[in-house]
Amino acid sequence: MSLLFFLVVGLVAGWLAGVLVKGGGFGLVGDLIVGVIGAFLGGFLFSTFGVSLGGGLIGSIVVATVGAVVLLFIVRLVKRA
Repeated sequence: MSLLFFLVVGLVAGWLAGVLVKGGGFGLVGDLIVGVIGAFLGGFLFSTFGVSLGGGLIGSIVVATVGAVVLLFIVRLVKRA
């Protein structure tokens, strides 16, 4: 059940990040990859700054989405250079 939860959070976060960062998403697999990597990045960033949103579904999606948005900004900055 934990893996399924993680994949659903990653998929939702990747889709939300694609919408927020002027994109239409990257397809099912692309959104999932962006969301999962974003979840790790968001977890790292939130723990580094000492911020906690709780352990529920909404908190996990917010953290993963913030991480995915940061990831997309970094990728787009690197792509420009």
